[in-house]
Amino acid sequence: MGQLVEHTFLPVWSPESEVLILGTIPSPKSRENGFYYGHPQNRFWRVVAGVLGEPVPEGNAAKEQFCLRRHIALWDVLAACEIEGAADATIRRPRANDIAGLLQKTRVRTVFTTGAKAHALYQRHCLPQTGVEDIPLPSTSPANARFTLERLIAAYRPLGEALGR
Repeated sequence: MGQLVEHTFLPVWSPESEVLILGTIPSPKSRENGFYYGHPQNRFWRVVAGVLGEPVPEGNAAKEQFCLRRHIALWDVLAACEIEGAADATIRRPRANDIAGLLQKTRVRTVFTTGAKAHALYQRHCLPQTGVEDIPLPSTSPANARFTLERLIAAYRPLGEALGR
């Protein structure tokens, strides 16, 4: 049986946000660090920085400023669920965040999901409210070892294209 996990931090967004990137729910390490993709082995920040041709932001404040400056909104599909550790495959009793409400406050027209589970949860719990199809991207988790950093950067190119890069 999984542990009940509540999302512990706010989305990163501004009215100028043009894309939204959604994970499933923060991992134990991300919750401990108080920010998205907080596991030191997670390649999310290296991938996004690589796609956008920028240095990798260090620290939560720099990561937040990076997103805001590049018009990226960052959140998770789920507000709460039961989960074992960080294993998305064990998610039970998901409760979605109000993605449609966030979209109404921004200029976001493109939604990306990171990983197969985030995509499936978005399709089932959010798409009916948002009406915005997501673009699924591979997980940047260290558990997704079959994707090298170079392959991930290539797979995330649609993010750069959506931001006019």
